[in-house]
Amino acid sequence: MEICIKMELIPRNDYLRRLRAFREKAVIKVITGVRRCGKTTLMKIFMDELRADGVADEQIVTVNFEDYDAIELTEPKALHAFLKSKLLPGKTVFFFLDEIQNVRDFQRVVDSLYIREGTDIYLTGSNGAMLSSDLATLLTGRYVEINMLPLSFGEFCQASRLPLSPAEHYRRYLELGSFPYALQLSDNQAVRLCLEGIFNTILLKDLAQRMKLSDVSLLVSICRFLFENIGSIVSPKRIADTLTTQGRKCDVKTVDKYLTALTDCFVMYEAVRFDIHGKAELARLEKYYLVDPGLRRVLLGNKATDVSHSLENVVYLELVRRGYEVFVGRIEDTEVDFVARSSEGFLYIQVSATVRNSETLERELRPLKKIKDHYPKLLLTLDDDPDMDYNGILQTNALAWLLSSNKAPHDAALH
Repeated sequence: MEICIKMELIPRNDYLRRLRAFREKAVIKVITGVRRCGKTTLMKIFMDELRADGVADEQIVTVNFEDYDAIELTEPKALHAFLKSKLLPGKTVFFFLDEIQNVRDFQRVVDSLYIREGTDIYLTGSNGAMLSSDLATLLTGRYVEINMLPLSFGEFCQASRLPLSPAEHYRRYLELGSFPYALQLSDNQAVRLCLEGIFNTILLKDLAQRMKLSDVSLLVSICRFLFENIGSIVSPKRIADTLTTQGRKCDVKTVDKYLTALTDCFVMYEAVRFDIHGKAELARLEKYYLVDPGLRRVLLGNKATDVSHSLENVVYLELVRRGYEVFVGRIEDTEVDFVARSSEGFLYIQVSATVRNSETLERELRPLKKIKDHYPKLLLTLDDDPDMDYNGILQTNALAWLLSSNKAPHDAALH
């Protein structure tokens, strides 16, 4: 895939490759992700590829349900009739339905379309709750989810096309964020207004209205707490207790509901704890990571510049991009920042801004030394030093790792 950045095109080939792999396969392709991460552009580029491959325009049907011109099609019966009218005997019709969660009872419409001959269906949505609804019930074993994130650090460097060092690019990445549109803007004030607009739209439209959340100011307070505590173990009780002491009285049940809403809209990603010795997930007390580094500045301003937690957030998102299932590791009385699981096993990662102090280095190595299996162990830092090997634990530069092309051995999961 490519998207337009300052009249230039940059590759988002990983997501496009996944769509190609499932083209004309008997599964519904569901592209999920936070608003403005590039889902609509991904579908447009894929449609252009279909046309270049000889697919006729009449075989490509697209509806964006955030376009007012499509307002009548948000009624399920009207949409069903419209989509049926586009079927072509003896030919495959490619249906691209953008922001499908805006259609009431869309699950049954999609199910009815799916069972007909000659259909290849692609959906996008900004709310993961749609996958835990009737869609999952009706289409078990018949859809594949592709979770899309904003630009990776590598894509950001390509998009900017500036003659900067990786460290300079990284500073801009944290300041501007990873939403593709932000890179088209000329100054930091414009970027901030763009990010504020994205954040407010998510809160007011995707969360407050659609999920019928009664207290938007409480939602903002919870977001602020999470943004301030990136990389720290939190719980609904801790959040509720902290906000109550600050004069924002709330209960654990309400906080839990709002946390679910934030993860459903792909604003926050949850990493649960994992017992490395027992190879099992543990009870609640999770870490939360933010979908975009720039969004922290919307609420926190200069308080968002803490180096270690920002780096930890970026590494977490990169592991998700590469297809890993990511946990927070526990081994004895120590914690491993990330346990990344794939079909080939585990990858253990510690993240630190710098380990040039010997005490810091030993503190970061200690949990990894306790792990007795033979899966890879990494210590990622911003130190611009040669790689070091500590009895099988590789210390390497985090930016070099982010720019590497290593991928986990699996892609989107079939449901």
